[in-house]
Amino acid sequence: MVSTTDFIAAIEIGSSKIAGIAGRKNSDGSIQILARAKEDSSSFIRKGMIFKLNKTVQSLTSIINKLESSLNCSVGKVYVGISGQSLHTVKHTVTRELEDETVISPELIDAICDENRSVVSEDMEILDVVPQEYKVGNILQAEPVGIPANYIEGRFMNIVARTTIRKNLERCFSQAKIEIADMFPSPLVTAKAVLTENEMRTGCALVDLGAETTTVSVYKNNILRFLSVIPLGGNNITRDITSLRMEEQEAEKLKIKYGNAIFDHETEAEKPETVQSEDSQTTVELYMLNDVIEARAEEIAANVSNQIKLSGYTDKLLSGIVITGGGSNLRNMDELIRRKSETEKIRIASAPHYDVKSQEYTDLKDGTQNTLFGLLVSGTEYCYQPKAEEPNDPSKGLFDDDMELHRLEEIAREEKKKKEEKEKRKKEEEKKRKREEKKNHSEWFKSAINKLSNEIFSDEEMK
Repeated sequence: MVSTTDFIAAIEIGSSKIAGIAGRKNSDGSIQILARAKEDSSSFIRKGMIFKLNKTVQSLTSIINKLESSLNCSVGKVYVGISGQSLHTVKHTVTRELEDETVISPELIDAICDENRSVVSEDMEILDVVPQEYKVGNILQAEPVGIPANYIEGRFMNIVARTTIRKNLERCFSQAKIEIADMFPSPLVTAKAVLTENEMRTGCALVDLGAETTTVSVYKNNILRFLSVIPLGGNNITRDITSLRMEEQEAEKLKIKYGNAIFDHETEAEKPETVQSEDSQTTVELYMLNDVIEARAEEIAANVSNQIKLSGYTDKLLSGIVITGGGSNLRNMDELIRRKSETEKIRIASAPHYDVKSQEYTDLKDGTQNTLFGLLVSGTEYCYQPKAEEPNDPSKGLFDDDMELHRLEEIAREEKKKKEEKEKRKKEEEKKRKREEKKNHSEWFKSAINKLSNEIFSDEEMK
């Protein structure tokens, strides 16, 4: 078991799983994996959105317990990726008319940025802001501070999502008693993990093929230019396969083992005409299986191509398209996207562009861990939390292990409890006595009035 304190912990909320990781950033730029954990989330998260909070809380608690068991120490806080179908970018521009060739100051830029953040719709919130450039006069500037001008225009790319996304995340972590160190939009940290500096500078589209969503992010000149989430993913293909009369687990296994996004009947003739899962008697024609897969894969690829066109950067992506995520493992998915988008350069990013060191884990290069790696690299603070019972904790008592002291404390608590109960009974009896006195006094007064009235009326009758 590992025992360390200089680690960073992260959790990703996905449509197929909630995954946690703890690792250390090394001086050579690599990361060392210290612990990993995951829980199935397919029954309570849809398209990256939480819809069963109690199940999510249970899974988060389990993730932390597993990480702490492997680390042999407590996790005090975690970095969290935020995603979901509603995640997208919105362009916004802020303009300022300046007087007498005003020299642009950092305070002016901050004021422009603040004004940009203040513009939000009723049910959406800004998760992050990516400044594009500033138009000073008629010239575009990346760093306008210090330039004299009569006019400045700030251009921003706001990453927005429904307000319920963040609120539900924060609520679940709060109920699980897990502190959030910081939240990052998942597509940004994924790009940080898998895209090289050259790809981001010369221009590329990152396509993250997830379980129920596909995210398209476009970069140019090291700046995010466009982001969109398509509500389609690998699970859609799996559910389509179940139409061939099989359970979802069987369908997933057949997709992984025999699936092909571009099935050629002639070149595949040497393969068996029928296939079946290892743990079932279900048999299906190979061409039928791949006809179903290809139909949905083509829809996903066509949507990816369309989103890249909507970005306006189709002809500016010199580094082409980079695909990652679990869906990138489907055979010929890269070739299908190449054909649909008419892009020559396609790269599959199964792992980060930096070295990942791990002695225990071998399944780190399937494209499904890249967001977690990005969160680790983005984290800036260690997540270790000293345990309350550790000797170096000044709040720890000197006699915590003294059984006699515990016994005396228990006796004192019992005595105090008895005293409080006795006082309570005494007060209740006093209240009861006063009520009785009041009642008796009221009855005596009423009796006296009646007696007096009778005497008066009797005297009148005698007269």
